[in-house]
Amino acid sequence: MIIAKLAFKNIYGAGLRTWLNAIALSFSFVAIIFLQGLYNGMNNQVEKATVDAQYAGGHYWQNKYDPYDPLTLNDAHEKIPGDLAKLIAAKKATPILIRQATIYPNGRFQNVFLKGIEPEQNILSIPTSVLTDDKESIPALIGSRMAKSSGLKAGDYITVRWRDTHGTFDANELKIAAVMKTDVPDIDNGQFWIPIDKMREMTAMPDEATIIVLEKGSSFSAEVDHWQHKDLEFLLRDLRALVLTKSIGGSIFYIVLLLLAMLAIFDTQVLSIFRRRKEMGTLMALGMTRSKIIQLFTLEGAMHAVLAALVAAAYGLPLLIHVARTGYGLPEASDSFGFALGNRIFPAFTAGLVVATTLLVLIVTTIVSYLPTRKIAKLEPTDALRGKLT
Repeated sequence: MIIAKLAFKNIYGAGLRTWLNAIALSFSFVAIIFLQGLYNGMNNQVEKATVDAQYAGGHYWQNKYDPYDPLTLNDAHEKIPGDLAKLIAAKKATPILIRQATIYPNGRFQNVFLKGIEPEQNILSIPTSVLTDDKESIPALIGSRMAKSSGLKAGDYITVRWRDTHGTFDANELKIAAVMKTDVPDIDNGQFWIPIDKMREMTAMPDEATIIVLEKGSSFSAEVDHWQHKDLEFLLRDLRALVLTKSIGGSIFYIVLLLLAMLAIFDTQVLSIFRRRKEMGTLMALGMTRSKIIQLFTLEGAMHAVLAALVAAAYGLPLLIHVARTGYGLPEASDSFGFALGNRIFPAFTAGLVVATTLLVLIVTTIVSYLPTRKIAKLEPTDALRGKLT
């Protein structure tokens, strides 16, 4: 108990030096919690938007379908088997038929994916209900990115050319029924969504599909001939790896801040040991062992972390609560990140994150505070009383 009292007295007596160290260390607290919360929020936001608009409860892929190889699309279609057809009839799944196509906006050509989907589906958050409004022409739904790159807007007509199942080229006009705003680029960039019945008629593929999207929370995973089940763990693997890579890259920033704060603590300990030589000699002459003196100086350093946590809570807590409520704004260029980010990221701060950060800083500060005190182990009381360290 006497060690703790002496440590607190010495910390309090250091005055401005103590507060400068605490403030410098508090920046590391706030930076680590803010950045980790930002990445957690980004991951949650990206996953939720992607699952809502693209993956739902998982997929069934036709065996030849490969999303990274467009050349497989010519053969990646098949009649929907009975088990999956029952799910679709019960509104627990929705089919999507995909073909490559070419559009001709403003006298130029642009390759796109033509995707047929049920207008009445409610499995995905795509607003496909707009595809039921036009009975005379072929309605198409596009995203804002696609509209920007092609110069199209709602009500425009665009010529599209495709190949049917026999390899014969055909062409027709699509009417842009609506332009949707979505955070998920994979359902927007180069995508034209049309009613699946029209798509099947155009491509001579009755009752066929390329992928089947299951409803959220679906437990159906039976083996189906010529179809591969892909659960969310598989579908989100690349996305999670991408977010993890960005998180690791961003962690370098707060590691640098932490190292700078630790350098300040280390220098403070070295200076303290040098200036308090006679104090250490007096304590040893009064009967305090070398190990107790080492504990005293180490505890003083650790107290900087405790004080820094209190300082960080004083200004960091209101700041983090405000950011969690209002979000962190992103520039318009955020579309170029390659995944489903909106205009604002809402950080996710958890009790586990705060506790883990506090323990990390406390442990590192304690270790850094201990390192300079090892010199005390060889200190002789007579030398210390004369102001010597050796």
